[in-house]
Amino acid sequence: MRRRLHAAFLKRLASLTSLSALVLLACALPAQAGQACADKPLTPTEVVMSMDLAQRTVQALDASGAKVALVSRAGQDLSRYRLRYSHMGVAVRDHPAGRWTVVHELNECGTAASHLYNEGMGNFFLTDLYRHEAQLVIPGPAAQERIAQLFATRTPQRMHEGHYNMLAYVYATKYQNSNQWVLESLAAAMAPPGQVETRGEAQAWMRSLRFQPLTVEVPAATRLGGRMFRANVAFDDHPFDRRMAGQIDTVTTDSVVRFVRMTDPEAKTMVVD
Repeated sequence: MRRRLHAAFLKRLASLTSLSALVLLACALPAQAGQACADKPLTPTEVVMSMDLAQRTVQALDASGAKVALVSRAGQDLSRYRLRYSHMGVAVRDHPAGRWTVVHELNECGTAASHLYNEGMGNFFLTDLYRHEAQLVIPGPAAQERIAQLFATRTPQRMHEGHYNMLAYVYATKYQNSNQWVLESLAAAMAPPGQVETRGEAQAWMRSLRFQPLTVEVPAATRLGGRMFRANVAFDDHPFDRRMAGQIDTVTTDSVVRFVRMTDPEAKTMVVD
């Protein structure tokens, strides 16, 4: 969910085609360039494993015949919350035989701000992954067409809120987390034409479907520590009673998958491991 790579590094990395060059570059980078929130850069082994995962993910997407997909990575150990993947982006192919671009929201490390990024698959996975595994959600043909059309407009930008909160409430617009941006963009694509143009309208439409995300249980001590010591964690947008009970209704990758299954019966899920 956090931004792991500086923009200059991303631009230079996109121009590299040799895996050996990637490894050498990763070894030479200063600590803050490879991982903006870590004390050390990625090791050569981590770079190779991440790029191998990216290559296998592209191969799986190519084999599926899709032109749009949702791709998730496991950047953190979230097993305590019964979650396997931490971060999701929207992968779009520029033409039938073209390259895949992943559009996703990233939190600027150490801040409560976020931005949208368009990156190649290699950049998307080139981070300190907890598990070198990816989840792909392949929408049905009709849904793919609607999503592709949406991402050719400025609506995804309008769906972005720069005030980042890792545990943003699903039905509030004060903050946004990265998976929530994916969810609300998908709502704009799947809703009747012209019905969803803003975050508020996206949330109203999801409410009309009685959509509920998977609830994350966060104990009081964890909530207090997170709010006091992390700029990108807040709970003041959650309903008071739910918050006090430790029931945090935020958007996870699993929540997005649940929404896709509600709105697109033809969607398929696969794992690249």
